[in-house]
Amino acid sequence: MNDQPQPQQPSEGWAPREPGPEPGPRPELTVTLTATPDERGALGEPGERPVNPKNPKRPKRTGWRRLVPTWRMVLGSFLCGLLLLIGLFALGYLLVEIPPANAAATKQSNVYLYADGSQLARDGEVNRENVTLAQIDKDTQHAVLAAEDRDFYSESAVDPKAMIRAAWNTATGKGKQSGSTITQQYVKNYYLAQEQTVTRKVKEFFISIKLDREVSKGHILEGYLNTSYFGRNAYGIQSAAQAYYGTDAKDLTAAEGAYLAALLNAPSEYDVIAHPENKPAAMERWNYVLDGMVKKKWLSPSERAGLKFPTPDEAKGSAGMSGQRGYLVQAVKDYLTGSEIIDEDTLATGGYRITTTIQKDKQDAFIKAVDDQVMDQLDKKNRKIDRNVRAGGVSIDPATGKVVAMYGGIDYTKQYVNNATRRDYQVGSTFKPFVFTSAVQNGSTTQDGRPITPNTVYDGTNKRPVEGWDGGAYAPENEDNASYGPISVREATDSSVNSVYAQMAVDVGGENVRQTALNLGIPSATPDLNASPSIALGPATASVLDMAEAYATLANHGRHGAYTLVSEITKDGTRGAVDLPSRDTNVRQAVSREAADTTTSILQSVVDGGTGTAAQAAGRPAAGKTGTAEEDKAAWFAGYTPNLATVVAIMGQDPESGAHTPLYDALGQTRINGGGYPAQIWAQYTRDALEGTEVQDFDLLLQEGAEVPELPTDVPTFAPPGMGGQDDGGATDDETPDDGTTTGAEETPGLPPEQTPGQTPGQTPGQTPGQPDDGTTDGGTTTGGGTTDGGTSTTGGDETTTTGGGTADGGGTAGLAEGGGPVR
Repeated sequence: MNDQPQPQQPSEGWAPREPGPEPGPRPELTVTLTATPDERGALGEPGERPVNPKNPKRPKRTGWRRLVPTWRMVLGSFLCGLLLLIGLFALGYLLVEIPPANAAATKQSNVYLYADGSQLARDGEVNRENVTLAQIDKDTQHAVLAAEDRDFYSESAVDPKAMIRAAWNTATGKGKQSGSTITQQYVKNYYLAQEQTVTRKVKEFFISIKLDREVSKGHILEGYLNTSYFGRNAYGIQSAAQAYYGTDAKDLTAAEGAYLAALLNAPSEYDVIAHPENKPAAMERWNYVLDGMVKKKWLSPSERAGLKFPTPDEAKGSAGMSGQRGYLVQAVKDYLTGSEIIDEDTLATGGYRITTTIQKDKQDAFIKAVDDQVMDQLDKKNRKIDRNVRAGGVSIDPATGKVVAMYGGIDYTKQYVNNATRRDYQVGSTFKPFVFTSAVQNGSTTQDGRPITPNTVYDGTNKRPVEGWDGGAYAPENEDNASYGPISVREATDSSVNSVYAQMAVDVGGENVRQTALNLGIPSATPDLNASPSIALGPATASVLDMAEAYATLANHGRHGAYTLVSEITKDGTRGAVDLPSRDTNVRQAVSREAADTTTSILQSVVDGGTGTAAQAAGRPAAGKTGTAEEDKAAWFAGYTPNLATVVAIMGQDPESGAHTPLYDALGQTRINGGGYPAQIWAQYTRDALEGTEVQDFDLLLQEGAEVPELPTDVPTFAPPGMGGQDDGGATDDETPDDGTTTGAEETPGLPPEQTPGQTPGQTPGQTPGQPDDGTTDGGTTTGGGTTDGGTSTTGGDETTTTGGGTADGGGTAGLAEGGGPVR
C-alpha cells in the first residue's frame, strides 16, 4: 500500500495559475454599510455578538420609565419584606416577656394645686375589690362582651383588621377609635402603662398573643373586669356595682350590667347623674349594648323589650373631696379629658401634679358670698322648699380665659352634681344680649329698614305677633302681661321685654343669632339652642361655665379664647409631661369690638337702672343681665367688670328624685328672680375678689348711631299692670305661687322696702329705668317703671295657649324647651 499522500485533484473547472512574480500587499478594502437603527440593533455594534432576531435584546429604559419598578423588583421587595416581618415577629415574640402586674393595681395619687402652688386636693385612694368570674352576674359578663368584644371567645388575642380600621378612623378625623380586643385592653390595664406610644402598642401586641396561649379566656375576662375603670373612682366591676347601684356584682340586673358596660366607653361622659345633659348619649350606648346581647343570643328579644333604663344612684364623694374640692377636681378632669389633653384611663393611673388656675382667695370669696347671701338664710326645717335650693357659679379672667373661682354646690360628698358645669337648666334672659350682639355684628335692620342700635324703637306690646317669620304664629307674652308700646332697645333690655327681643331675633335671623352665641363661646351641642324666634328668650340649657365664657368674650371686647382650668402638669418631677394648649394661638376676634362694646353699654344700663341694680353693691363699673328659667326653676345673673366676668345661678332640684322644681317661696320669698339672690351673690363676690385692685372703667368703642336717640312718632299713654321689676320670661304652664298673691311688686332681698328690683334709688314708679341723668327719657318713651320680661306661649300641636302672671324668664315655648319646633 502506498502511504504517501496523494496530490489533491482539482475539482471540475479549476485551472492551475500561471507562474509569475509574488503578489504584493493587497489594497485595504473599505465597506460602508448603511442600515436603519432597528437593523443596526439586530446586527449589533462592532465587536459584539449579533443579536438573534428570534430573541431580541430588551432595549434600555429611559426617562421616567426608569423610576417604575419592574414586576421582578416588586416581587422581590415583597418577599424580602415578608421575610423581614416574619423575622421581626419571631424576634419580638421571643424577646417580649409577660411582665409582672403594673401600677394599675397600686395606682398613684394625682395632686391638684391652687394657682399659687398650695394643695387643693389629692385623689389617691383607690376604690377596688377583686372578685372571681363566678361572682359576676352572667348577664353583666355578656353585656361587657357585647359592648367591647363580641367575638371574644372565638377570636384570637389581637384583631389586626380592627387595629387598622381604628387607626384609619382616627387619622381621618372620625374620632379616636379603639381597635383593641378585651385581651389587649386587659394587658394594657394590668401589665403596661396607659401612654399612647408605639413601644407600648408593640409590647401590648406580643404580650396579648403570649397570654392568650398561656391562660384561659375566662382568666382574661375576669382580669379585665377587675381592672377596668368605670368612673366614680371605681376600679373593677364589684366597685362599680357598689358605686352606681349599691349592690354586688353578682346581684346586678341585665339592665344595670348593660349600663355599667356602656360606661367603659366613656366613664365620665356617660354618668347621667354627673352629666344629666348626656343622658340621651348614655341611653344610646346602653341600647347598643342590649341590642348586641340579643344579636349574640345572650338575651331574648322579649327580655330585651321589658328592660327600662336603670338610673344609677346619686354618687357619694370621698371624704377627701368634701366641700368644693370634689367639684373642682372633677371639673379639672372633665376639662383635661374633654379637651383631649389627656385621656381618662391615663389620668386615672395617677402620678400627676396638676396646677389649676383657681385662685384661693377668690375661691374663698365665692364660697363666702354664697353662704352669706343664700345658704345661711335657708330654713330647711320650717321651709321644705329650701331643701331644693342649689347654687352654682364661675368666675373668669377675661384677658386670660383662666377660671379663677368656681362654686359647684353645697358639698361634693352630699351633692355629687356640679352646678357650675351641668347643662340642664334654661339660661333665660341672660341669652338676650347675644341677640343684640348679633344684630350689631351683622348690621341688621328692623322690618322697616332701620339699623338696630341701643336707641332703636320697637313695639313692646304684650303678645305682639312677630313679623317677618314664616315658621308660623308666635306671640310671646311679657311678664305680668305688661305692654310697653314704643320702647327703645336699651329700655327693653333694662326691663327684659320678650316681645321686643323675639322680634329682634327675627330681624337678625335665628341662625345668625345662634352662630353669634357659638362664636362667643356657647357649645354647639347645647340642648335646645334652636334657630327660631324663641331663641332670644333663653330656652337653651347652657352651663354656668358656658355662660361665663361667653360673657368673658363680651368683656374682652369680642375676643374669644376657650377657658382654661390648668396652667401646668408635671409627672415624676418632670415639667411639660403633658402638653397644654396655648391660649395665645387660639384667641380670635369672635365678634367685632363695636358689637361687643355696644352690648356692654346696654348691659351697664341694666345694672344702673334696670333689673340688675343689686349688682351696684360691687362698687365697680359693671355690666350684666338677669334671667329666670320657666316656672322659676332657675334664676341667673351674668355680669362683668373690665377685669372679671362672673355668672351665678340659683336652681331648684328635689334632693331625692333629682327633678327640677320651681323656687316659689324659697328663702321666704314669693319668687326668686335673677335680680335678687344671684345678683347679690355676684355683687358681694366681685367686691371681695377685686378688693385692693384699682377700679377700672369700661373702655368702649360703640357702633355708629349708638348714642343717637330715635324718636317714635307716637307715644302711648298707658299704665302697665303692676310694677314688676323682675327679669322673668313667660312660663309655659299656668304656674303661679301657691298663695295666689301678685308677684310683680314683692320686695327684693338686699333692696330698701320702697325700692323694687327694676327701680333705681329715688326713681318714681312712672319713671323710665335707665333714663339719662339730664332727666330726658331715652328715646322719648316712658315705660312705667321697672317691669319685666315676660311670658311665652305653650303649644300642643297647632294650638297655642298663652299664660298669665307668675311666669318665668326666658322660656321660649314648651315645645322649644323640649327641643321641638316653634309655636304655631
